[in-house]
Amino acid sequence: MAEILYDADADISLIQGKKVAIVGYGSQGHAHAQNLRDSGVEVVIALKEGSKSAPKASEDGFEVKSVADAADWADLIMILAPDQHQRGIFNDEIKPHLAAGKTLAFAHGFNVRFGYIEVPDDVDVILVAPKAPGHTVRREFVAGRGIPDIIAVEKDASGQAWDVALSYAKAIGGTRAGVIKTTFTEETETDLFGEQAVLCGGVSQLVQYGFETLSEAGYQPEIAYFEVLHELKLIVDLMWEGGIAKQRWSVSDTAEYGDYVSGPRVIDPHVKENMQAVLADIQSGAFAKRFIDDQDNGAVEFQELRAKAASHPIEAVGKDLRALFAWKQQDADYTEGSAAR
Repeated sequence: MAEILYDADADISLIQGKKVAIVGYGSQGHAHAQNLRDSGVEVVIALKEGSKSAPKASEDGFEVKSVADAADWADLIMILAPDQHQRGIFNDEIKPHLAAGKTLAFAHGFNVRFGYIEVPDDVDVILVAPKAPGHTVRREFVAGRGIPDIIAVEKDASGQAWDVALSYAKAIGGTRAGVIKTTFTEETETDLFGEQAVLCGGVSQLVQYGFETLSEAGYQPEIAYFEVLHELKLIVDLMWEGGIAKQRWSVSDTAEYGDYVSGPRVIDPHVKENMQAVLADIQSGAFAKRFIDDQDNGAVEFQELRAKAASHPIEAVGKDLRALFAWKQQDADYTEGSAAR
C-alpha cells in the first residue's frame, strides 16, 4: 500500500527559503508559478528570448528572465518545457549555471529516465508531478483544494531532497489532496504506458473503430458519434467517482450485462499482449528514441500522424454536432491554445 503524505507531513518553509525559477509558462508553468507565489515563494519565470509566453507572464506580475540568468539566480530550477525541448534547454542554458547545493526539478521524468539529461552529482534532482492539467491545478488551489501529486528523488546530494520535494508539493497544493512517493523510472514508464495504451492511444483508437463499425454498417454518423464518443464522458465520470464498480452500478442492467459478455470479445487477451509490447518498448527506451529522433528530424512522422488523425471522419461529424450544443466548449479554446501545453 502506497504511503500518502499530507499537509502535516510537509514543511513549507523549506521552499519558502529558496529562490525558484520556473522554466516555461504554459499549462503547468503558470499553475506552479502562481501557486508557489501565493504560498510565499519567490518565483521568476525563465523563457527564451522572444517567447510568446513572456507577455502573459509579465501581465501576471512575474519577473521574466532568460533561462541562463534564471538558472544562475535560482536555488531550485523547475523545468516545465516540453519533453523534446528539455535536453537543449538544459545543456545550453542551465547546466553551465548549476552549482553545488542547487536543485533541478521536473514534473515528468522522461529526460532523466532515458538519459537525455545528465546532472552533476552535487545537484539534487527531484520530481513533483501533479496528476492533472495545469489549469485544474491552479483552479483547485484557488478553491482551497488541491490535486494529488507524486514525488521522486533521483539524486539527493544535499540529504534534504525528499523534504524539499514534499515542501514544493505543499506549496502548489498537492499535500492538500495527498502525495505519493515514487521513482523517476516508475513515474515515467507508467505515465507513458497510461497515455499510450489506455488514456490517449487506447481510448482514441477504440472510439474511432466503434464509429467506423457503426458508420460502415449504414447507421447515421451523427448517431454513431453520440453513442461511441459523446456519451463516453458520462461513463468516465462515473469511473472517476467510484471506479468501474460505480459505472456498472449506475448503468442499466442491459448495459451491465453487455459489459460482461461483450467487453472481453472486443478487448481480448491479444490486447493485453499488445499492451505488454507497448510497455516493453517504453522500458527499453525504444519509444523515447523514436520520439526524440523524430523531433530532432523536424517532427516529420509526428506531423504526418497528426494530419492523418485530423482527417478522420469522426472529427468533421463531431465539429458540426458540437456547434449545435447549447453548452458547447468552443473548439478554438483548445485548437488555438495548443501551443501553450
